[in-house]
Amino acid sequence: MNLKEITRVLQEMFNKELTEGKKRHIVFWYDEEGEFIDEIDELALDGVRIWRLTENNYFATKYELEKVDLNSHFLIYAAMPKPTPRENWLIDVLKYSTEFSTDRTTVIMRNLGIKDDSLRPVFKKYMKFFKSKERTAAFEALNIKNYTEEIVDLAILSLLCKVNKCSLEEVLKALFKEMLQEERKLWEAIEKYGDTNAFWNLVEKYYGYNLSDKSLEKLFIFFIVTSLSETLQAPIPEAWKNYISSERTNCVVFMDHFMNHVVDKEHYDQLAVVFEEKMNVKSYIKEWDINDFLQCDLFPIFDETIIERLAAQVSSGVEEFEQQTAVILARRTLHWYSQFKQEYEALYWAIQLLKKYSDIGKNIKRDSTYNMLQRYVTDYYEIDKAYRKFYSAFDRAQYKERLESVQEYIENTYINGYLDELAIHWSNSVEEELLNDWRLDGIEQQTDFYRTFIQPHLSKDERVFVIISDALRYEAAKELCDQLNIERKASTEITFMQGVIPSFTKLGMASLLPHKNIELDEQMNVIVNGINSLTTANREKILLQYHPDAIAVQYDDIIDMNRKKFRELFSGKKLIYIYHNQIDAKGDHAATEREVFQAVDETIEELKKLINQLVNDLSATNIYITADHGFIYKRGRLQERDKISAKVDNANADNRRFIITKKAEHIEGTLTFTMRDLFGKDNERYVIVPRGTNRFKKQGAGANYVHGGVMPQEIVIPVIKFKNDRSKSEKNAVRKVEVRLTNISRKITNMITYLEFFQTEKVEDKKIPLRLKLYFVDEEGNRISNENIIIADSQSANPAHRTYREKFVLRNMQYDKTKKYYLILEDEEAETVYEKIPFIIDLAFSNDFGF
Repeated sequence: MNLKEITRVLQEMFNKELTEGKKRHIVFWYDEEGEFIDEIDELALDGVRIWRLTENNYFATKYELEKVDLNSHFLIYAAMPKPTPRENWLIDVLKYSTEFSTDRTTVIMRNLGIKDDSLRPVFKKYMKFFKSKERTAAFEALNIKNYTEEIVDLAILSLLCKVNKCSLEEVLKALFKEMLQEERKLWEAIEKYGDTNAFWNLVEKYYGYNLSDKSLEKLFIFFIVTSLSETLQAPIPEAWKNYISSERTNCVVFMDHFMNHVVDKEHYDQLAVVFEEKMNVKSYIKEWDINDFLQCDLFPIFDETIIERLAAQVSSGVEEFEQQTAVILARRTLHWYSQFKQEYEALYWAIQLLKKYSDIGKNIKRDSTYNMLQRYVTDYYEIDKAYRKFYSAFDRAQYKERLESVQEYIENTYINGYLDELAIHWSNSVEEELLNDWRLDGIEQQTDFYRTFIQPHLSKDERVFVIISDALRYEAAKELCDQLNIERKASTEITFMQGVIPSFTKLGMASLLPHKNIELDEQMNVIVNGINSLTTANREKILLQYHPDAIAVQYDDIIDMNRKKFRELFSGKKLIYIYHNQIDAKGDHAATEREVFQAVDETIEELKKLINQLVNDLSATNIYITADHGFIYKRGRLQERDKISAKVDNANADNRRFIITKKAEHIEGTLTFTMRDLFGKDNERYVIVPRGTNRFKKQGAGANYVHGGVMPQEIVIPVIKFKNDRSKSEKNAVRKVEVRLTNISRKITNMITYLEFFQTEKVEDKKIPLRLKLYFVDEEGNRISNENIIIADSQSANPAHRTYREKFVLRNMQYDKTKKYYLILEDEEAETVYEKIPFIIDLAFSNDFGF
């Protein structure tokens, strides 16, 4: 600085407003090198006395300032080094004065309000950093309250790593993320403007890294191995033992925060893949049992290996269903589950199918058709559901090759086991009981749907909605019913009807309409009360015969209507039929029949959306969901033995699953029914269907998805009765199950502690699962522990099965036993704090982890 600039800066200092009761400014200038000793008297400062301080006039100076002149502004110039506080006779004056210096270090410290001269060396070390106005401004913006050498080191590291707060954890994450790039700009900035030794000292102090090889790559391996040592139940490989830290808890907490952070986890995942290969984890995992690494989630190979081993067990017939399911459920709360969710889901449903088949499938026996239908809607349908859910997940899986053996095993079990056995016994019972009269006593009939379910509401002048979803078979409807039950404040229940045969769309749709008579003309049109029931418009005409305020619409025509148009359309209507077609639309076409299970999933979501719209926009109370028919679907290639050749003269209609004729034909491998029960005693038509699940031979593709026959999957017609509850009663209110901390003590005395939680009630009816995220925070809300997930979804009545024991690892830092720390239970779905439980943390030994 030249004399002119010095004069300007000093004048500004003396012109500053006096505060805190001060009557004047006193400014000390220690000119250690004596650069301005000859020019000091040339300074022209308005209203300021310039006083030269020497080693021999301390007393005179003090006397002048405190006895002689108590009002003047003073510039105390000393052409010597600043004395230490112990040797400084004017230290008391200096404390309420200001310092000026032409030294850049002093200027920076002065601007930051730092008077502790012991910090000069650390600031002097970073003069290259402070040469930049932008960097200096960023440092000031950190608003550090209490400066220490360590805090200054950390602040510089944070800013050079583009972290806007003093955080060693964030510095490390930034440097690790940069390892994924070719350039190492952040580390180069530390080398150029910072202090790499300061970085390594901090890392050693708080994370225990003391290896002689100071490299970021080795440091990341150090974190990985230390964290892995906390969850791996097998001995750590010899080659990794030197990488285990003495500060385990801090390393575990760091890795937990890195891999579970909403933004950083993407970078962590990329690093994990890279280091999995660098560390040759694949060679070690071969020696470990699944239970050894069941809780390990640092690398994707843990999940890949579990999936491969479970697939091998399942496809080789290992019937350890409970253990296999437990493994999958244990992985749900871990880091990589979302990436492998479909593979796990496919395995889960494969296991459920095999378990159910083991429990009941192998014991399918010949019984009355009534008893077999009842058994189907209570037990057997679950195998069809598991088969569908398996393929829904399998089709979405990213790594199908890992599941190919499972697919083959499931296909064989479902087709050659369950379906074949059910088909044989069911066909035999049907042949014995129902050939001459299809109607089964004691079972509601599809043809009576309107009279049984709808007419009673209209008789009481109640509005009623009927949703007919083409090919919504019973097992899918049951899933829809279960979901409605836990998502809406309503009474939702499911029953079933015996469907008409042949089980195809025209006839099923006609049967659900009110009618006096149903006929079949020569063109196979289904005539209801003299009206062709094929179109929506004609179905509305039929409804209007029974109620003047009736309407029939298609789902696709109304679902995207705005609220005003939606309400206008149904204003004043009492009888509303809504037709939905997603499943049959996909299944009936060869090009899309493989998507039929996906269509079921979409149907469930679309029907829920429709019901919500009806309830919210129209205040609908009574809603029925049913179907025209079900379906059979096999994914595997059909064999020749699955097909039947049948040539029938004068057939009115032929299909892969049925033939309608005017003459009773007896063809090997088929069943022939009279249609008198549907069309009347004068009816001359018969329907011929293959026994079991076989198909009639026809040209063209598209034989995997079929309906029209008499298998339970085709003729068990669901009826969901949904009654919205607008009352204030809590009877039908949906609520999540409760979870409570069961430990009595609210004091933690160890860095690693286990807490137990209890799901107070089982999931059932209107009590739905609760997913909680658990972690500890300090009074300022800063996280101080790892994170745990509890999925409280147990349906068990056994309290032991609803207990969760979670491991918490606290950051190694200074804890104050007079302050409160909190265990946070966060509802992940609602993104709200479920419970905040105060704790005292009283540790015998801990480090001062001050940031």
